[in-house]
Amino acid sequence: LPYSVRVLFESSVRNCDGFLVKETDAMNILDWKTKQNNVEVPFCPARVVLQDFTGIPAMVDFAAMREAVRNAGGDPVKVNPACPTDLTVDHSLQIDFSKWPETVLKNQEMEFGRNRERLQFFKWSSKVFKNISIIPPEIGMAHQVNLEYLSRVVFDVKDFLYPDSVVGTDSHTTMVNGLGILGWGVGGIETEAVMLGMPLTLTLPEVVGCELTGTASPLATSIDIVLSITKHLKQVDVTGKFVEFFGSGVSQLSVADRTTIANMCPEYGAILSFFPVDNVTLKHLKHTGFDKAKLEVIEAYLKAVKLFRNDETSSREPEYSQVVQISLSSIIPYVSGPKRSQDRVAVNNMKSDFQACLNEKSGVKGFQIAVEKQNDIVPVQYEGNEYKLSHGCIVIAAVISCTNNCNPSVMLAAGLLAKKAVEAGLVVKPYIRTSLSPGSGMVTHYLSSSGVLPYLSKLGFEVVGYGCSTCVGNTAPLPEAIRNAIKQGDIIACGVLSGTKNFEGRLCDCVRANYLASPPLVVAYAIAGTVRIDFETEPLGTGFNGKSIYLRDIWPTRRELHTVEEECVISSMFKELKEKMEKGNKRWNLLEAPESTLFPWDLKSTYIRCPSFFDNLAKEPVSPQPIENAHVLLYLGDSVTTDHISPAGSIARSSAAAKYLTNKGLTPREFNSYGARRGNDAVMTRGTFANIKLLNKFIGKPAPRTIHFPSGHTLDVFEAAELYQKEGIPVIILAGKKYGLGSSRDWAAKGPFLLGVKAVLAESYEKVHKSQLIGIGIAPLQFLPGENPSTLGLTGKEQFSIFFPPELSLGMTLDIKTSTGKVFSVIALFENDMEITLYKYGGSLNFVARRF
Repeated sequence: LPYSVRVLFESSVRNCDGFLVKETDAMNILDWKTKQNNVEVPFCPARVVLQDFTGIPAMVDFAAMREAVRNAGGDPVKVNPACPTDLTVDHSLQIDFSKWPETVLKNQEMEFGRNRERLQFFKWSSKVFKNISIIPPEIGMAHQVNLEYLSRVVFDVKDFLYPDSVVGTDSHTTMVNGLGILGWGVGGIETEAVMLGMPLTLTLPEVVGCELTGTASPLATSIDIVLSITKHLKQVDVTGKFVEFFGSGVSQLSVADRTTIANMCPEYGAILSFFPVDNVTLKHLKHTGFDKAKLEVIEAYLKAVKLFRNDETSSREPEYSQVVQISLSSIIPYVSGPKRSQDRVAVNNMKSDFQACLNEKSGVKGFQIAVEKQNDIVPVQYEGNEYKLSHGCIVIAAVISCTNNCNPSVMLAAGLLAKKAVEAGLVVKPYIRTSLSPGSGMVTHYLSSSGVLPYLSKLGFEVVGYGCSTCVGNTAPLPEAIRNAIKQGDIIACGVLSGTKNFEGRLCDCVRANYLASPPLVVAYAIAGTVRIDFETEPLGTGFNGKSIYLRDIWPTRRELHTVEEECVISSMFKELKEKMEKGNKRWNLLEAPESTLFPWDLKSTYIRCPSFFDNLAKEPVSPQPIENAHVLLYLGDSVTTDHISPAGSIARSSAAAKYLTNKGLTPREFNSYGARRGNDAVMTRGTFANIKLLNKFIGKPAPRTIHFPSGHTLDVFEAAELYQKEGIPVIILAGKKYGLGSSRDWAAKGPFLLGVKAVLAESYEKVHKSQLIGIGIAPLQFLPGENPSTLGLTGKEQFSIFFPPELSLGMTLDIKTSTGKVFSVIALFENDMEITLYKYGGSLNFVARRF
């Protein structure tokens, strides 16, 4: 078996209880060769990782569940995570200050100020819930802390050993696969179910073996390797599959390289990318503080259960669904862009490729700039000096946290390059928005201890804080003079960042070309000030004494990097993190929080509120109730994403959520974001379907509006749903293909549930979102093949009645009757017995709450 499937098999054997995990499940996994892609199997991860935005609703639900269990006559103290759970408070960082002498402190003060209620709730959770640990603020983002501190590799619980595995509420949980720990990201509802002792259910996956051979070029960083592998695997199509790496090239990759590669698997569609534990992993663990006895146990156990990859037996590789081969020798430095992460551009072709983009018609790469305007120059005054902007000028350069700050080699390469650049007399133009947002304080630590941090600072790359920043648009605004010049001259300005995602307008609405690059290349392009440069033949700039400085003059060698990494990083960074974890955070330590068994809900709070999910807690399974005379709340088209359903960004001033917050006495500056207010169901329900890009066919243009048919009034979606609920009228949603694409956002299911949605009728679903609908108690129904609202002659203005039989079955069809007399059939998308059980109880949270 592939190593990753062996982990699934071990888990099924260890957790087999005849109910949640059955013997047939274990045998199906054992028979992976013939059963792959054909059966559903359960998986019980060893632990759960939460981050702040997705962790807050999970913990609010736990607090609400305690209330419900108490009200039902149970013992609320019993309500605790059954699966070990870690929650990192730092993750989604909003930047208020950049280029400030005390940037980090100022941003941290702002974060503490606006999020005080959330932090107090986390502090309460850390005191009263068993089996959960809260990682305080200012320690680091979820993926980084998971990798550096939380990972066990092998669990040792009362001398009982089993493999470490994890699920998290973020797609980049896959980073830990580089440590030989099976893990991936799932939705908040599934995560809560795992926390409460339920297994995940997944289709037994195909496993693609990725054989790495050869040796990479000295100039190629791990990011170049990542982007090359990403493009290759995108072409192979590994969507919904496991990827497992093997071959001689694997041993040449450090654990940092492996985690960077594994971290990118959401970009090429795989569930996870697995590197089995080997001697390289053990050497890394030794440097990170694992004592000798622990390492001996890890090695002996993994070898005993055949989960250890040994180079000496590499000729006996597992059998895979298919094998793809990638030669590291063929990899050269690349960037990715200007509009999509899969469009790679060799660095030595960058200048000519950008020129081609200017010529090309508007589309996935082209900007269609007239030939006579391609060399336009727009002069601009900034801070008393005149600068000249032209197509390809760089205005944003950010080394950010999502992908590669876990990799000391690329971060040190950026630092060493900055050091050499400053010593040579090179500078970065002051109007370029530069920033450095590491994944954790450990990155700052090793950049500082290696002596390169001051040089990054001199080039404008000052540490602004820890967490997601520029990559999600949380960047300081461009100077007004620069913005005006770009817009007036219709300049194709560029952003360069070391992240994972690359969308037009994501960094800033006036920055139309965005490139992903390794950290040292981000610094190099910032110095050059333009992407229209050939590094091989053109200098970055002029240094001291008028000397032309080329990239090759300041690019650090692999030997330099290796020396600094060994001396300044590996042994010290993990010791520092553990000391920081033990000391905690001063502001966090002084933060007061109640210690009561039940959370004392503050009715005035706009951040934390007891949701109504458990108001009608089902004590026994019930026959699904019919949905009679339901109105259609929304009539949607194809590819409706979870961001359309539940936006995570800013709260529009005209929205229902804004009206609620205004009525609570808040000003627009205090609205914060939907992500920050996920612990308040009143805000999140009002934010459901509040995306300004939502296209409801009842309205005919993008707007978060719909028609309340009994009155004929056009209203905000929330206002219409509220009226329907007051009138006792159920509602459903009509949709096209691929309903629920995008991030596995729990509020994309919770929000519709609280709006009174009883069912969704769509042509097809994104699998994770379909499971979330069932997990909250909404029926996912699918039109028969070839049918949709148009072919059935539905307008959406009808009323619909749906009747369920007393016993649900897999793949069953249901008849739907409309108020016009039309009857048609749909498929109820229950794919296994567990989903049927959960739906009968009104969703997974009600099911587990009843057990308490």
